[in-house]
Amino acid sequence: MADKHITTVNPFTEEVLKTYDYMSGEEAAAVVQASHEAFLDWRLRSLEDRAKVVSAIADALREKKEAFAQLMTDETGKLIGDSREEVELCAGICDYTAEHGPKVLADREREVEGATGIVTHAPIGVVYGIQPWNFPAYQAIRYSIASLMAGNGVLLKHAESCTGSGLFLRDLYESAGLPEGLFGILRITHDQSDDIIANDLVRGVTLTGSDRAGRQVAAKAGEYVKKTVLELGSNDAYLVLDDADLDLAVKTCVAGRLYNNGQTCVNAKRFIVTDANYDAFVSAYAEQFSAIKMGDPNDDDTKLGPLVSEAQRDKLHEQVEESVSKGARLVVGGNVPDREGWFYPATVLADVAPGQPAYDDELFGPAASIIRAKDDDDAVRIANDSRYGLGGGIFSKNVERARELAATRFDTGMIFINTFDVATPSLPFGGVKDSGYGREHGPEGLKEFVNIKSIKIPS
Repeated sequence: MADKHITTVNPFTEEVLKTYDYMSGEEAAAVVQASHEAFLDWRLRSLEDRAKVVSAIADALREKKEAFAQLMTDETGKLIGDSREEVELCAGICDYTAEHGPKVLADREREVEGATGIVTHAPIGVVYGIQPWNFPAYQAIRYSIASLMAGNGVLLKHAESCTGSGLFLRDLYESAGLPEGLFGILRITHDQSDDIIANDLVRGVTLTGSDRAGRQVAAKAGEYVKKTVLELGSNDAYLVLDDADLDLAVKTCVAGRLYNNGQTCVNAKRFIVTDANYDAFVSAYAEQFSAIKMGDPNDDDTKLGPLVSEAQRDKLHEQVEESVSKGARLVVGGNVPDREGWFYPATVLADVAPGQPAYDDELFGPAASIIRAKDDDDAVRIANDSRYGLGGGIFSKNVERARELAATRFDTGMIFINTFDVATPSLPFGGVKDSGYGREHGPEGLKEFVNIKSIKIPS
């Protein structure tokens, strides 16, 4: 490994930011050991003590917001405003966890005949997280803060393109009072990652990434009977029903597709529009997308920055071209611009149908797939005609009916009615089918990596 390095590159300028050495197997094992040793003390700290540290992390995030936001934009090309909002979201997650964690994780007494029953939420040990580049702060904080609140140690293998953000977060955690070594950063290869999963000191594994990566990690963790939480890809469907407010639907769906340069698991991606609204929706949507200008992600006026890498940009373009070759109609965009930076224009594909990547797969970038449905029932059918099920949305003036459809017929993990959103600290985040399993955020997320013990004391 001594002759291999991780190199981070600015997607806007294509200039090298920094080079890091990979860890040897021995160095990586030492990071695991350090996290476990710190955990042995951390697990004995009271819930209230842990909450104070988590609250201090929230303060540190707000104090370091500009520096962290700039680093994320430099490493991934995300708009500077989106980076600032990401840091605020992370601080909000810490606020929620510090306030509610002690109550959610507190012991509970339960009535048992002839005895006192106690349910306690004990930490399990070291939790290993494998995280992607698209939200350098949020992806790491989403799982780590809950696990730290529960009393666990935490390891992070971050995406190589945002290595600096992972190290920044570790230093921020420790500056806020987290014990040194409890949150360990692993600069390792995928092959080395399997060794971390196999390590006896690692008790749980969580991954955010593709469904292909999820299968591989779950299989390896299953080999060692270790708990996993998987948050995988998706091609989230947003339904525009017969009675939708069309102006609201178009405006929201444009924003939902372009958020974070279109590189979000819960971006709005497939727009399933009934016959009654289809032609008007395509026309209005295309008009708004054609006005989206690409530019410097550091400029507050820029609406669309570069994609994270040349490979990511090229993959998206191939998916668009294949979709068109199989019958999709290219309405706006679809051409790789001749300019510096890994840009891809805001692109609209209409008449999307099964067999096209725009229908079947995840387009991870600013390309929208518009699909015609006969009526509302057909729209729900098409929404569920996917191997994925992470998020989704419904546009309808009949909110009660939309709520009923969301609760009973929409086979996905999170549904937004007449709006677009990404995450709320108090609500569970996660999906079904090839989008994974397990939940993060809310009380549900706080209990994913705990040992729920039963204790019985005779009366």
